[in-house]
Parts: sequence; structure tokens; C-alpha cells
Amino acid sequence: MQSLFSLTARAYVRWHDLPGQGIPIVFVHGLGCASSYEYPRIVADPAFGGRRTVLIDLPGYGFSDKPRDYDYSIAHQTEVIIEVVNALKLPHFHIYGHSMGGSIAIEVAERLRERIAKLVISEPNFHAGGGVYSRLLVEKPEAEFISQVYDTILANHTSPWKGSAQNAAPWAMWRGAKSLIDGTSPSWMEIFLNLSCSRTLIFGEQSLPDSDFQYVSHKDISVAIVPQAGHSMSWENPSALAAVLNKEFSQG
Repeated sequence: MQSLFSLTARAYVRWHDLPGQGIPIVFVHGLGCASSYEYPRIVADPAFGGRRTVLIDLPGYGFSDKPRDYDYSIAHQTEVIIEVVNALKLPHFHIYGHSMGGSIAIEVAERLRERIAKLVISEPNFHAGGGVYSRLLVEKPEAEFISQVYDTILANHTSPWKGSAQNAAPWAMWRGAKSLIDGTSPSWMEIFLNLSCSRTLIFGEQSLPDSDFQYVSHKDISVAIVPQAGHSMSWENPSALAAVLNKEFSQG
């Protein structure tokens, strides 16, 4: 893995830079996840097309440091991604973000407009208020979540998500969820709609119908569906997600 001391997080952030062809694709994971854990299966799939990929573990997750004195806000996680792509000297790149990572990817695309070849997001947080899971995490104060709720959530999970969540810092998860609930102004949806780069919104078939998916589909923005999958599409149907991503990034 490669690493960088982030001036934003005041900690080391780590990532895989996997060799391949074409414009590099930066992957940004969701809440409780890690790109190093979730995405190797996707990018190794023959359907993905052998592309160069940068799999970043955000601070608080995976192999990256987990500082206590960092706010883990969407805005600051965005800054960390920008630090990494600048360190890699990527003048032009694609970016893919899932769930919380989708919100971060939207902000990266807004900040680095001319450097974004294409933005692809799957089931992102578009609005303040968070999703069901974000709201569940912050039902209790941070200290109580860390001391009690975090372990209870892990004990009740058997999905692949548990593997990454048990290696995430509970304070990172709580503060990240709180930032999603607080939202931003303008909203991530407004930012997404006003971007000039090529964009695609992906949803899992089992997550539909969805009002945001329907709304975006009526705009001049492409949409795609991963069959036989819901929100956790990278685990539920990895080959299909790999094929969808390859198709979308081939179209530019």
C-alpha cells in the first residue's frame, strides 16, 4: 500500500494503486467500509476491463489511521481525497463513490471540476437527514455509541460489512453519520445536478423504486441498475457491478 500524511486529518491515509489501463479510477467507500476490503473483488473481475484503480481507505477506516481528534466530516474527507489525488499527480481521473462515498465523490467533483473525467455514484446520500442506517448510528450520543451500541451492532451482523466495520473506528462511523445527517448547502443533489462533467447514478435493482433515482433519470444524466442486488451491491453481485462500472467508464 501507499501512504500519505494528511494535513487535513493529521494522520496517515493509505491506499492501493493497482496498475491497469486507461484513465485511473478513484474509489471512495461508504460508512463502516474500506476500499481495500470491498473493491479488490470488483476491480479484479474480468468484466471490469483491467483498469488502473486507486482504492482509498478514508481516515478512520481500513488500513488508514483513526485519529480521535478529527471530525470525519464529509467536507474534510473530501479534502483528504484531494490530497491523495494531488500526491499521485493525477491530472485527469474518474471517480466512483458508494453511499457516503458518493457524497464525498460529489464534493470532490465540484472542487476539481476540470480534472474529473467522469463521476459515477451508487446510492449516495443526496440530502440532509441521512439514511436509515446513519440515523440509527446517531440515535445515541457519541460516547454511548462507542461504549455500547457499536459492539451491539457488530454482534447482530453476519454480512460481509461486519468485516470492515469491526476494523473501523466507532468515532469515525458516528461522526461520519452525523455529517451525513447535517447535510450541506446546497445539497449534494443540487451540486450533482449542476456539475458539468459526465455523470451516472447507479442503484441496485432491489433498492428500487426510489424517488431520487426517478428524479435523476428525468434529467440529462445517465442512470444504471445493478441486477439482483440492493444497497450492498459490491458484495451481492460483484460481477454485475464490475460490468456496469466498466460500461460507464468506457462511455466517458
